[in-house]
Amino acid sequence: MKPDPMAFQDHISKIERDHSRFRQIVRGKIKKELRKYMSNGELIGKKGKDLVSIPLPQIDIPHFRFGKNHGGVGSGDGDVGDPIPGQPQPGDGTGEAGEQPGEHVLEVDLTLDELARILGEELELPNIQPRGQRTVVAEKERYNSIRRQGPETLRHFKRTFVRALRRQIAMGIYDPKNPRIIPIKEDKRYKSWQVTFVPESNAVIFYMMDVSGSMGDEQKELVRTTAFWIDTWLRSQYRTIESRYITHDAAAREVDQDTFYRTRESGGTAISTAYKLCAELIDKSYSPQEWNIYAFHFSDGDNLLSDNEQCFKILKEEMLPKVNLFCYGQVRSLYGSGEFKRKLDDALEADNLITADIKNKDEIYDAIKVFLGKGK
Repeated sequence: MKPDPMAFQDHISKIERDHSRFRQIVRGKIKKELRKYMSNGELIGKKGKDLVSIPLPQIDIPHFRFGKNHGGVGSGDGDVGDPIPGQPQPGDGTGEAGEQPGEHVLEVDLTLDELARILGEELELPNIQPRGQRTVVAEKERYNSIRRQGPETLRHFKRTFVRALRRQIAMGIYDPKNPRIIPIKEDKRYKSWQVTFVPESNAVIFYMMDVSGSMGDEQKELVRTTAFWIDTWLRSQYRTIESRYITHDAAAREVDQDTFYRTRESGGTAISTAYKLCAELIDKSYSPQEWNIYAFHFSDGDNLLSDNEQCFKILKEEMLPKVNLFCYGQVRSLYGSGEFKRKLDDALEADNLITADIKNKDEIYDAIKVFLGKGK
């Protein structure tokens, strides 16, 4: 009896539907527990270039069940439940037996773009309307067609397999008892690409953080986790994006990302030094007519009292007219006064100025919603 090609295609379609269904389950689990994931800095350590691994407890995955054998691998003498010689058996381990069932955790790789979509859907974040008018024209390769010739590295295995199967069925040489599919040259199909030129909006993110003695590791971890979710969302909105990092105590300096999160000083705090440096970098390299500019500042709210007016002056005259968004996040510290946010809220009011308290990891979710909820 010859196999039915349509049945084969139905089988492939079923696999694809099952995979799609599994991804929907994963998305549902992540959306349901998004606040928990956003408060978990562990995700940052599992971030690759384009993927992040997310642990999903209590999710069912396909598994084998015991059934009736009909010969082949796994058949032989013995009854269901008999121990397999040479394999670890229940009770072989050391220690006392626990009373609770174990939690099954599955780590699922998720693209950062997909994670950003989940973030946007759950927090109801509007898509950003770019402000900068100038765009960069970039080349983009899209594998959107199939050809008969090409390098082996671009061979489309599914198309090749299907062509070979159809040919063998048509020729009557396919043996269902020995289902060997051997592609020949005429069966091979290869992915083909087309280079297109797409406009890409420019964006730059400035991260500023107080690194004085009152900002400890706990506060920096809050900043680090918050910045991860800001980065995830903004990078989903722009194709070309740069990040700049500024630390400050009584003086400000530009640093790399690693230094940004590791530096700790013992001096006082003058926030205006960071704002002044940020404004200088904008004037030097990022024209508001060409760039979408985002500035995020994090501190515990401790600042030299005589410095506050200078901070507000720089923000009002030099930064707010040029940036898409300026966000101030105040993290709680045992040693910080926590006064700067209140004074900033009283002194300035602008559509692109947003402040938020981030007292603990649970409040990261709310801070991100406040910061990015206007779609600027």
